[in-house]
Amino acid sequence: MTVTQAGPVPTSPEPSDPASPTSSDVLSAARDLVPLLARGAEQGERDRRLPEESVKALADAGLFKLAVPQRYGGHEAPLRTLVDVADVLAEGDGSSSWVVAVSNSVAWIVSLFPERAQDEVFGADPEAKVSGVLTPSATARRVEGGFRVSGRWHYASGAWHADWAVIGFPVPDATGEIVDQGIALIPAADYTVEESWFVAGLRATGSNTVVAEDVFVPEHRLLSVPKALAGDYPVQRSGTPLARAAFTQFLTGAPLVAPQLGLGRAALELVKSKAADKAVTFTFFEKQRDSTAFQLQIAEATLKIDTARLHVHHAVDAIDTAARGTALDALGRTRARAGLSHAVGQVTEAIDLLLTAHGAGSFADSAPLQRIWRDAGIAARHAILQPAVIKELYGKALLGVEERISPLV
Repeated sequence: MTVTQAGPVPTSPEPSDPASPTSSDVLSAARDLVPLLARGAEQGERDRRLPEESVKALADAGLFKLAVPQRYGGHEAPLRTLVDVADVLAEGDGSSSWVVAVSNSVAWIVSLFPERAQDEVFGADPEAKVSGVLTPSATARRVEGGFRVSGRWHYASGAWHADWAVIGFPVPDATGEIVDQGIALIPAADYTVEESWFVAGLRATGSNTVVAEDVFVPEHRLLSVPKALAGDYPVQRSGTPLARAAFTQFLTGAPLVAPQLGLGRAALELVKSKAADKAVTFTFFEKQRDSTAFQLQIAEATLKIDTARLHVHHAVDAIDTAARGTALDALGRTRARAGLSHAVGQVTEAIDLLLTAHGAGSFADSAPLQRIWRDAGIAARHAILQPAVIKELYGKALLGVEERISPLV
């Protein structure tokens, strides 16, 4: 299906390098792919992975390289561009948008690693795609030159298509005592992908389980999570603002929130497109569009989607601005998280309202609306978005309460 914008076309700040593609270039490429992604969405659901045609088209358009450093041929685009691209792609298929957003977010994590590790990933293959799970669900022991790591990492979105994986593990010292929490880079040859993603929505993301047994991780392929959360990254050659963005807020904005905006807009356009031909059952209205009740529902849903976009853009623009200058303080980081989480809630409410307005036909197997509903519902329940917890975090920050309830601030 092809849908149109419900509001203004997303725009992003232009990258500082005049030789790099502009945000308008990559957004135009994303829009061109919406019909193709929509055509492949049903097959992706059946196969529980993105169609190869979709993956190739996304790669050919350079959309897996938005966060790859420019020195490796990537765009090194600001977070706003990543968000706007994922937003547009979700008009065609939520799973495609999610995989592109996650892959770029993990590519951004790779750009924080020591340069030797970056060279091994993007220097060896500028087209390399990276999946990842930061949860430290592993065991490790220190050996000469690094670590031996074994573990199982659930929900590695895009794992079928990845050349590398980022994995989390507790970091031991020579005595076995845990002294840090780390994330490591391992090539696809060192792990297997176990099919375990049997869920109601985002089926084509292939968010399966990465399994590794006694894999060697050299010291230079390790990044400290506590240091990353504090913005303490290794010094990089490029020195561009992207590598100084706030860790938790960056990873929330692109992969977890941006696809919701496009899904909400796609739902809105679908319902509007049927309103001139669909009656309001058990009333005298032959067209939904003539019903005041329906008009009010459409207006409310649109306002919620617009509100969500405003919150997302406010948050990601603050993150990008801070990366170019003074880092966000704790209140600023918490405000960004709260705005992003609230945006997801607004889209969820809007989609529910649209399904009610459209009627029971929304849930037919052949109806794209039910897939949008399921995709958005799964995405909205990601653990990092917990709305009640994040509101508590924000309330404490606003009131100066120093109690810590989460490390992700």
